[in-house]
Amino acid sequence: MIKPVLTAIICLLPLASVAQDTAVLTPSGDLAPMRAVKLITPSGSTQPDKRVFFGQIVAKETVDVSFEVGGRLVSFDAQEGEFMEAGTQIAALDHAPFERAVERARLQLAQSERDFVRLQKLAQSNTVAETQVEDAKTGRDLAAVALQEAQDALDDATLHVPFRALVASRLTPNFANVSPGQAIVRLHDMSEVRVEIDVPERLFQQRDATGGLTFTGSSPLFPIEVPLELREFNAETQNIGQSYRVTFALPADMVSPAIIPGASMTVTATMHSATAPVAIVPPSAVTIDSGITKVMVYTPNADAKTGTVDWQAVDVGSATGTDITVSGLDPDAQIVAAGAHLLRAGDAVRPYAGLSVD
Repeated sequence: MIKPVLTAIICLLPLASVAQDTAVLTPSGDLAPMRAVKLITPSGSTQPDKRVFFGQIVAKETVDVSFEVGGRLVSFDAQEGEFMEAGTQIAALDHAPFERAVERARLQLAQSERDFVRLQKLAQSNTVAETQVEDAKTGRDLAAVALQEAQDALDDATLHVPFRALVASRLTPNFANVSPGQAIVRLHDMSEVRVEIDVPERLFQQRDATGGLTFTGSSPLFPIEVPLELREFNAETQNIGQSYRVTFALPADMVSPAIIPGASMTVTATMHSATAPVAIVPPSAVTIDSGITKVMVYTPNADAKTGTVDWQAVDVGSATGTDITVSGLDPDAQIVAAGAHLLRAGDAVRPYAGLSVD
């Protein structure tokens, strides 16, 4: 008999803040007593609400650099973890085959030029047809194009840094045969250091509020919190958590070689709002439905003895890591302290005033 009794008690615990069942008819046909709920008025605060996110340092761009031509890699100057200035040589292929190609194209052009000049002279004496002269001219022009392509291929056999970069990794060993487009080295563009975080939808929607939302970053690499400037955001939500990927830029004077992509950074979002103060509520008052946090707000009737309840979406945060704060409530709002998940929008309720015998 003990186990069934314990089970019944556990099942009744969620109803501690909801004294009676929903207003339905009793077996005798009478209206059942109205549900009673425990109400609280959240303690308000004019202090800005803060939310903390864990971000990751990223480069402005990350690029896999490759040769436009193929050949044997004979020089690889880039070292992993090294900063390289724009225009510095990264790697080089064996130039010998390309130099021979340039010489071959140069000789071909010279021969085509001689043929063209010879046929021009013969055409003046009507010894050859005019079409032969035109063909010779076309052959000379094609030889000139071939020479330019051979020279471009020789130039492309040397790879240079396109921007000031941090060498992330060498993707191909030296002295290997490489193909056109094969990734040789991965570079981070460190001209601007950025940090990425995932921001919940409701907080993301406040980004355009005038003075309403600011971001700062902190890291063991910085002696103080640094302001972050919004650079871009992903216009599509992440698959989990209905959040947006947001990218910020660090101040240029805070960038140092010690800051590398992949490092962690704590990002604090501060919400300033004079019209919607932050309120402290118990965890039992907050419900999450489909990724949306909300509370059940009580609206009294004219008699002040009964009223109705309805859901209201709120922003949830925690400045201390323990207290739960919400914003978006009226200063004098009354909310259901617990058991809101047992109610429906529009339900008629009465404030719970303690145990009584009716």
